[in-house]
Amino acid sequence: MIGPDKNNKFPLDNYKRLCFLKNIIKNPNIIVGDYTYYDDFENVENFEKNVKYHFDFTGDKLVIGKFCMIASGVKFVMNGANHLTDSLSTYPFAIFGNGWEKAMEGKLYPNKGDILIGNDVWLGYNATIMAGVKIGDGAIIATNSTVIKDVAPYTIVGGSPAAEIKKRFPKKNIEKILELKWWNWSIEKITANVGNLTDDNIEQLQ
Repeated sequence: MIGPDKNNKFPLDNYKRLCFLKNIIKNPNIIVGDYTYYDDFENVENFEKNVKYHFDFTGDKLVIGKFCMIASGVKFVMNGANHLTDSLSTYPFAIFGNGWEKAMEGKLYPNKGDILIGNDVWLGYNATIMAGVKIGDGAIIATNSTVIKDVAPYTIVGGSPAAEIKKRFPKKNIEKILELKWWNWSIEKITANVGNLTDDNIEQLQ
């Protein structure tokens, strides 16, 4: 055995509320790595519904790495939610036309960039990730957190707005894991090391 089939939509027998996420995504601007799963209390099709304000005209992307764990209710707020904030009014006149379509001539709505989620990231229940945020490999986002700024690798954050709670490992261990990039190993090598990957002794990895 060399692990589950990464192309299997529902990798758990007789359980349809957890999926390998890349196999259900339809939007080309949502990119998901192998073995990342999404678990939903109701229906895994809710995932794209929870990627909010993701309009084609903004061109922004949600990029999620490999082996991530995404709990039910996690939301991503994309750049389509942004309004002008340095103008006299934040109201989006132009979208309604009828004489208002010229309101945005020579102007652009704010765009904070793509949302980038690293590898082996755990996004807890009902967390919200805002546009432009980058979450590093191995990070953990606590339940009900609102993440408005970047999260360093192997850091646990929580709260609204989310703040650092602690690092998962000493700095030298974090550097070693980031150097190993185990998520890019062959599935055979990962399978041979699953016992070590679920331990805390980095020296055991081989």
